[in-house]
Amino acid sequence: MEPDRFRALIERIDHANSQDPNTELVDGVPTPRELAYVRRVSEWVLRLDPHASETLRIVARGQHICRWTIPRDRFPRTRAGYLRWRETLKAFHAEQVGELMRAAGYSQELIRRGRQIMSKSKLTTDPETQTLEDALCLVFLETQFADLRRKTPPDTMRTVLQKTWKKMSPKAREAALKLPLAREERALLEAALAD
Repeated sequence: MEPDRFRALIERIDHANSQDPNTELVDGVPTPRELAYVRRVSEWVLRLDPHASETLRIVARGQHICRWTIPRDRFPRTRAGYLRWRETLKAFHAEQVGELMRAAGYSQELIRRGRQIMSKSKLTTDPETQTLEDALCLVFLETQFADLRRKTPPDTMRTVLQKTWKKMSPKAREAALKLPLAREERALLEAALAD
């Protein structure tokens, strides 16, 4: 690892995400939403794997780079539209991170590796891809679950939780069970896991 190159790249990714016009409060401070999100993902990656590779740390930080530039409402409000939006975002994020890595002097091999992790094509068979997915699931449970629960029918929410749980490794599931969830979310998660 070249620490200066890595730090400079992370700063470029953070600068791009600091342009997000959407904000949320983080410790009482308005923070660009995607910047807050990828910081949480990065923190979880390092909690799950303190020796995470440089490439995994880069893709964790670039996971949602400039996501707000491709809003959901550009795609039909159907399941197919949602899936097309997600695939468009995945390709966009991989391209953006790859370009930043290239500009920072990273090898084609590491850029390809980053794209592979971001594609999640080898989930469950590639430990780094699994760590990234685990971090994403834990951020969802920790910071997005409560809000989604309030606006989603219980049966649908139960299905979302079951699908999320299925993607997680045993280590991430253990971490999820230790999250300080509110009583309502804890009960819904327990019900989903009991089904």
